[in-house]
Formats: sequence, structure tokens, C-alpha cells
Amino acid sequence: MKSKQTQSNRAGLYLRLSKDDERAGESLSIENQRRILTEYAREHGLTVCDEYADDGYSGTNFDRPGVQRLLSDAQTGKIDTILVKDLSRFGRNYIQVGQYLDYIFPAYGIRFIALNDNVDTADRGSAAMDMMPIMNVFNEWHAANTSKKIRAVFEANQRAGKYTNWSYPYGYRAGSDEKRTAVIDEEAANVVRRIYDLRLQGNSARTIAVILTDEGIPNPAAHYTRRDGKKRERNCSPFWAPKTVRWILSNPTYLGSTTQHKTTRVSYKNHKLVRVPESEWIVTEHAHEPIVSEDIWERVQATYVSGRGRADKTGKVHPLSGLVVCPDCGKKLKRKAGRKGGCFVCRTYADLGKAYCTSHRIPEEELEALTLGDLRTFVSEKIDEERAREEFLRERAKADPAGEQLKAYQRRLEELDRLLQSAFEEKVLKNLPESVFAGLCEKYRSERERILKAKENAEARRPQGEESGAEAYVRRLKRYISGERLSREMCRELIDGITVGEAGEGGEREIHIYYKFRP
Repeated sequence: MKSKQTQSNRAGLYLRLSKDDERAGESLSIENQRRILTEYAREHGLTVCDEYADDGYSGTNFDRPGVQRLLSDAQTGKIDTILVKDLSRFGRNYIQVGQYLDYIFPAYGIRFIALNDNVDTADRGSAAMDMMPIMNVFNEWHAANTSKKIRAVFEANQRAGKYTNWSYPYGYRAGSDEKRTAVIDEEAANVVRRIYDLRLQGNSARTIAVILTDEGIPNPAAHYTRRDGKKRERNCSPFWAPKTVRWILSNPTYLGSTTQHKTTRVSYKNHKLVRVPESEWIVTEHAHEPIVSEDIWERVQATYVSGRGRADKTGKVHPLSGLVVCPDCGKKLKRKAGRKGGCFVCRTYADLGKAYCTSHRIPEEELEALTLGDLRTFVSEKIDEERAREEFLRERAKADPAGEQLKAYQRRLEELDRLLQSAFEEKVLKNLPESVFAGLCEKYRSERERILKAKENAEARRPQGEESGAEAYVRRLKRYISGERLSREMCRELIDGITVGEAGEGGEREIHIYYKFRP
């Protein structure tokens, strides 16, 4: 009696083409595999029941839709013969391929044929079957070697300043140059700038998300689908999320730099993403035009360092929230709402009682009035002092971010001019081949044009005249002094902290306001 394998004639054709195989041309194409397998089935009297294709999938794992359907049909008896062009088409993981061919397929009476490798499990005694384990190992080695080369190419491109990610941060789109330099998407960039402005005004990420959603502004996913003319996916939420806002507020891409190689795959077999140590990130400065200035970036990041503040039920943050501290226990004062108005109370006292600290209670109106009066005095002094500019430049490490940015651009332009001149001299002396010289010149000139454009844009965004960061700072001070009430932006920019002592018998207490930029 013949075995089930020798009686099989219901065949399933398995076809696979990975993205790397596409470079090999017609010899590995899906159509070519189909033609070869169909012809073999016809010549050997096999009935093709179905075709299973995985186009664009790696063979290093078996989480492929086509191969999963093939295995399911084989186990349920729909097919009893599997035809592939060669073993590598079925898979490049020698352990899994061996398990299927040596254990799983025989258990279900499945015949497996790999044409180019002369493998036919119906003939276990053939030389090809003896060589099959070695061929499987070689196929996996090929996958490992290919993966290593691809990683090396990706890293080389990233270090050369080429943008290799498939998507661009919200506010940018792909450029048409060889490096795929990020180009500002003005519609989205305006939203990014607004998010930074709202944050400086004291709004939390949640409040900003609510504002943008209420105004009907498309979130990043909706913006991309609308811009690309694609239908929105069913699971794509139209609402802004606080997480998205926080990501935008903390992404240095908006300063004009790209950060790549932040994640990698565990291996060519395990495609799980893992974070790369920050020291190994590939950062390219001045890679593209920035959306926000360094001054705004630093001020926004400062809001996350300390004194972040808590939003109330309406989503608003009190101007002094997170800035008022108890001098006795060091905890921040908690703002409490009341019928007759709010007040600030020591958090230790509120949580644990008077055995651990006193209340340090002070009405918010009283504290606001004291702070506003002192702020006006402080601002007046800063404006009136002749040394306001010098003090600002000394106290802030980057007082004129636009000016510093322009200086950096100028330094790089001068360096590129020197490199071009050096390359020309080496060519004249015949120390540099023509092809290398042409490549270097193209690289330097391309970067020079990009930096010149970025420099022009930075100059256009800079305040007119000779006003620098110091003058812009003084302008903001003048705006603050005319305000009738405290604002969150004013307090976050000028105040480092406030200590409120406990009131004595006569109601007297010590209140100290610590300002930023004061010696």
C-alpha cells in the first residue's frame, strides 16, 4: 500500500518576495515563481487547489498571512502537497523550516517540494534531503548577512544627514532633494507654533488638546490623511490627545535638528523595537528650517522643570500654582477654592494636620496683589537700569538665540568655503581624483545652499533693526508692567519661587519672592 504522500495530488503553490529580493529582478518575481510552479504541477499531474503569496515579507519569521493560510489549509486537509521554488522562499529560519519539514508536515501527511533545491519529502533517502539542513543554515546566514548590510547602509545614510524615517514629524513634509530634507508644512507649522504659545500662557497639555479639538483643528493623523487625499481609517480618532501635545512640546526637531537611530530591532529574527542608548543617537544639527526659536523652546522646556502647576476644574492653571512654597517643611502650598475666594495652604498641613506643619494660609487675592505690586517694582527697575541688556546676556546662557543661530550658520558657511577651497587645491595638485572631487563639491555646495536658505529664514524671523534677545526680553517686561492682573506666562518667566511664612499674632508674616535673572 502506498503512503499518503505518494498518493497526493492536491497542491498549494507558495510564493514569496521580500523587499530585498525585488532588487534581483525578474528571476525572483512573484510572476516568475508562479509560472515555474504551475508548469511543474501540470507536468507531474498535480491539481493546483490554491495559491498562497506573501509579497514584500521577510522569510526570517512565519508571521506572514500567506504562509499562515497555507499551513492552516495543510492541517485541515484542503491540500496535501506544497510547492515552492526553493527552500528560502518558504523561510530563512533554519530551526522553524526544519521543524515543519521533519515533524509537522510528516505528521499531517504533507508532501513538500522545493524545485531548485531538488528537495522532495516523498523521497527521504535522496542526497538533496541529506543536504537540506545545510541549505537551511545557509539560507539563514544569508538573511543575517543581508540584515547586517542593510543596517550599515541605514546608519551611514543617517550619519550623512539623510532622513531615513518613513514619516515626518507633524509640521514637516518630505523634501525633494536626495537627503529627503524636512520641509515646513506651513498649515501644520502654524498649529505647532500656537501650541508653544498656549503652553507659555500657562495652559496644560490637556487644556491645549481641548482647545484645538473644540476649534475643529485636525490632529496630526487627520491632517496627514486629508493632505494625502486618503480616506480616514475607522480607528483614527479626530480628537487631539494630551500625549500628542506633550510630544510636540518636547520634540527637538522643531529647532531644526534631526535625531535618528533612537530605536532598533532586537535582531533580524526578532523584530521587536528596543530603545537605543541616548549616547548612540545620531543627531544632525541645522538639518532643516526650524519652526520655533531657541528662546521659545527653552522657555517651554523650563515650564516642565519645576512649578508646573495644577489645572482647576475648568482646565486653567492659576498664575502662581506650583510656585508658592512653605519655608518650614519645603512642600508647595496647595490652592483651595472656597465660597469667599480661594487661598493657598501648606500641603503638609492639609494632608497630615497641624502636628507636622502649620497652615501658612494666605488668601489668593492677597498673595496676587502682593506679587503683582512687587513684580511691577522689579520690572520697572529692570527697564530703568542702563545695564538691563548686559544683565540679561549674563544671566541667560543663550540670551539671543536667533543671533547665536545666525553665528552658527555663518561659522559653518565659512568652514564649507574652506573645505571647497581645500578640495580644489588638492585637485590641482592631482592628489584628489576627479570623481572624488566632484562628489565632495556637490556635497559641500548642497549643504551651503541649505544653510544659506536657513540663515535667510532666521534673519527674516528675527525682530527688525538691531533688537536682540535682550531687547525682546525688555519688550516683554514692558508688556507685563502694564497688565492689570497676574498672568501665568508672566509668573513662569520672571518668578523662580515664593515662600510664604506663617502669620504671627499681629497678622504679620515673611513673604519672599525670588526672581529669575537677579544676581
